[in-house]
Amino acid sequence: MCLVGGAAPQGWKISWKKLLTFLLFSFIFSFCLFASLRQIRTPEPEDNNSYLPTERSQTGSTCTPPKSERRLTILLWTWPFGQRFTFSNCSELFDTPNCHFTANRSWSQKADAVIMHHRDVCGDGARLARLPRLPSQRWIWFNMESPSHSPNLGAMNHLFNLTMSYRRDSDIFTPYGELQLLSQPQPFSIPPKTKMVAWVVSNWRPSSHRVKYYEELKKHIPVDVYGRHHLPLPMDMLHQTVSQYNFYLAFENSQHEDYITEKLWRNALFSGTIPVVLGPPRENYEHFLPPDSFIHVDDFASAGELAQYLQELSRDTERYQRYFQWRKWLKPVLGVSWAMQVCRACRFLQRTEASYHVVPNLSKWFV
Repeated sequence: MCLVGGAAPQGWKISWKKLLTFLLFSFIFSFCLFASLRQIRTPEPEDNNSYLPTERSQTGSTCTPPKSERRLTILLWTWPFGQRFTFSNCSELFDTPNCHFTANRSWSQKADAVIMHHRDVCGDGARLARLPRLPSQRWIWFNMESPSHSPNLGAMNHLFNLTMSYRRDSDIFTPYGELQLLSQPQPFSIPPKTKMVAWVVSNWRPSSHRVKYYEELKKHIPVDVYGRHHLPLPMDMLHQTVSQYNFYLAFENSQHEDYITEKLWRNALFSGTIPVVLGPPRENYEHFLPPDSFIHVDDFASAGELAQYLQELSRDTERYQRYFQWRKWLKPVLGVSWAMQVCRACRFLQRTEASYHVVPNLSKWFV
């Protein structure tokens, strides 16, 4: 029977009220259940080498954090060259919170990104290609060696989403060192000099360009060589020893774009001496350093002319000191620790909108 107009029977009114009460109760119950489920979190990996900041929001807000604070889990597929290290607090290094690192491969299907060190995975690219991976997961190719010392690059094509290296055009730029601008000028005291030229080298290859250049240079100027098969030099004595020399041979083992290593940053600049560089062209060095902070072998027609210039410069205090004027405003900072480099990867992922692409021809790019 349909009722059109008029008052509803009393029994109908009671049923309507019960229905409203039931619907209200159901809504409240569903809302509470949904809120509770949102609080359930994925369990942390059981990895003593992982680092997870413990800071929490003081407001207790459950709002979605901004992208710069989005929590990320990054898996380090292998320890680089087998060298284990302690993950750092990226908040302290780069003001990048919520970076969680692990070397536990049980997280390979849950991590936001996987960092793979080239020299530790390049031997079996086919096996890497068969590994299962999340559609949203980004694989990061990590390499701090030059192309001359990076075997089997062709096997890395079409595998990775991001590049991470010392090259400035990498997705994630991880230089061996950089210059930090000081907030105000600071005086720099040049260490006392009692010797002429030093060189620390472990990989001694007589046929290499740098060894051949050294052989010519030493005919005209004394050069003290430290390292394997030469004068002994403990690492804790490196800076104290090199600081006594007017010049340091920052000779790279190969010549490639942007390949400017700790030989310049740590051995020369941190020791307070003038680097004499052999590597990429001067123009490339000037992307990283003031032009009057180093001496490039390409500026001289021969090793003999370079030796003559070094001898003249060492006797002219005023001209010698000009190579240190940049230090009033700039400070060299090392960037070679593994912990710092993986933090750079997290910072990039935090601040970059997620998008999918693949590196099609890594071997053609990395030359």
